[in-house]
Amino acid sequence: MPDPGFIHLRVHSAYSLSEGAIKTKELVKLCKKHGFPAVAVTDTGNLFGCLEFAMAAADEGIQPIIGCQMWVTPYGPVKKVQGRMAGPGADQLILIVQTEQGYRNLMSLVSKAYLETEPGLLPQVSVEQLEGCTDGLICLTGGPGGGVGRLLLDGQKPHAEELLLKLAGLFPGRLYVELMRHVEGPIATAEDRIEPELIDLAYRHELPLVATNDAYFATPTCSRRTTCCSASRKALMWCRRSGGG
Repeated sequence: MPDPGFIHLRVHSAYSLSEGAIKTKELVKLCKKHGFPAVAVTDTGNLFGCLEFAMAAADEGIQPIIGCQMWVTPYGPVKKVQGRMAGPGADQLILIVQTEQGYRNLMSLVSKAYLETEPGLLPQVSVEQLEGCTDGLICLTGGPGGGVGRLLLDGQKPHAEELLLKLAGLFPGRLYVELMRHVEGPIATAEDRIEPELIDLAYRHELPLVATNDAYFATPTCSRRTTCCSASRKALMWCRRSGGG
């Protein structure tokens, strides 16, 4: 089989609400333009666009890869700021469909997240709830936003290793330690800090590495336009709460 080259594994479409801005047909056109034989859409917390994406990609000869960026209840010690967990309140875990059973399991997990999470929290599942629902799914550890990354950033390497081994048991032969590299900013600093430890853990436990990055926009112009729209929406919501409109 020829080398497929580069394949995006963390694309967020417009169905990643308030995050992504790539429309399905636009994504497929970009894949054809750049010669990508396949692409994964891993929208945040939902599978709203998976059927539309799969059909559009298949029609153009692109292999659709279905996945989801799940929110997972924090495992191990949690760093708190003013009594609350720092960050979004949950960890990332990327689940990618490998088989039909995997698709059914992913649908079940997403449904659990929405139906069983307490009000006011991000729809999420616990590590324990993953048990029995992992067949046919490939798991990426989530980079600095994942539980393993968070624990490493907090100086909790033993707990990070414990979580990694739990995930390895849940996804035997299907767990990948995820590395991400941004050019600048706080997230780049975090990635630089934990990358050597992630590589060390992967080699120690004979787990494969995968390099990824989130893709939210088709072009830099789209990124700027979406940022402006998001800021305007937040300002309007604040105005309405304050009784100004």
